[in-house]
Amino acid sequence: MHRTPPGSSPEDLGQQALFDWEDAAPATPPAPPGGAFRDSSRARRMLDVRQVYAEPAALASPRGRQILARLPEVPVTEVAGHWRIPSLHGNDGNVTRWARIKTETLVLGVKQTLTTRPNGRSADWIAPGASNGCAMACAYCYVPRRKGYANPITLFTNIEAIIAHVRRHVHAQGPKREPNQCDPQSWVYDIGENGDCSVDALVCDNTADLVAAFRRLPTAKASFATKFVNPDLLALDPQGRTRVRFSVMPEADSRLLDIRTSPVTDRIAAGADFLDAGYEVHFNLSPVVLRPGWQRDWADLLVHMDDVLPGRVKEQAAAEIIMLTHNQQLHEVNLGWHPTAEDLLWQPAAQEAKRSENGALNVRYARRIKHDALVRLRGLIAAHAPWLRIRYAF
Repeated sequence: MHRTPPGSSPEDLGQQALFDWEDAAPATPPAPPGGAFRDSSRARRMLDVRQVYAEPAALASPRGRQILARLPEVPVTEVAGHWRIPSLHGNDGNVTRWARIKTETLVLGVKQTLTTRPNGRSADWIAPGASNGCAMACAYCYVPRRKGYANPITLFTNIEAIIAHVRRHVHAQGPKREPNQCDPQSWVYDIGENGDCSVDALVCDNTADLVAAFRRLPTAKASFATKFVNPDLLALDPQGRTRVRFSVMPEADSRLLDIRTSPVTDRIAAGADFLDAGYEVHFNLSPVVLRPGWQRDWADLLVHMDDVLPGRVKEQAAAEIIMLTHNQQLHEVNLGWHPTAEDLLWQPAAQEAKRSENGALNVRYARRIKHDALVRLRGLIAAHAPWLRIRYAF
């Protein structure tokens, strides 16, 4: 029996936030004495699993058994496939419970199709992800556009097969022959395109296994973006073979759009700890949302980064600029659980249709508006954080 309390309403969103903004936790909070951060009460505020849906093969796998051993009292419902769960996907009654489902529901599946595809923007390659969905609830996230009315974490338990596929692909490339904006020496593989590896690490060792695998691949480097500061990752010893990209935006935007994430100030402050732990640390300026006062607030954010980040972080840092892309289906979902966000995200007068690489029809800022905004943001970076190298912008 599912133990979920009655559905949350948009008015409950302040209670759904992981950290209270007025009393934010310090960056990279220490693990509780004698235990990992993922066993702490703070971690359970992010993910308090009360229902598991799982494919039989996932339940029988070593990773599946590891996950369920951490959730001994949680009811498990077997499903034929992780995409075919009528009570989750396609059930419009879930809209008002959007954030609560993310907190309390976990799906376990087996990734059937293992493919690595070229990217050339954030990374050279997009590796097959070890998860899909997230416990956080960013209003602009592209993943739920394809998942209907609920988007909890789906963890793929065949991590050995995923790593073996990536290892074969890396070996087939050989050494990187020419430097590019992804990296001058290493092939970069995005390992978290459809989830957040920092949050996945609260549940199982998929992220730890991927970091360990790339540690032994001298010609390649893992990369993932995150909005969650998980200090357990500091113990994974990446030895420079994993790039963590902390996504940041002005506080005013984050309060409204980054539901259930670590505060932006914590993500920035964590950069030094992660660098010292052996990660390469970059930043995603993402998404850039255009609204009155956006230039002032981005300038304030860049000044803050310049003030708090030590020189050793600045010397190796780089940034991706990602302008907002939105979607009609996600717009309609958001109207059901967080309509205030759409006042910023849905701006038909300033947006135009965009066909994404995966074939989805989305909307983005009109070409001239986007171009002018990028010019202005580059100017702000040059003025307030000239050390922040821009790897790419789109």
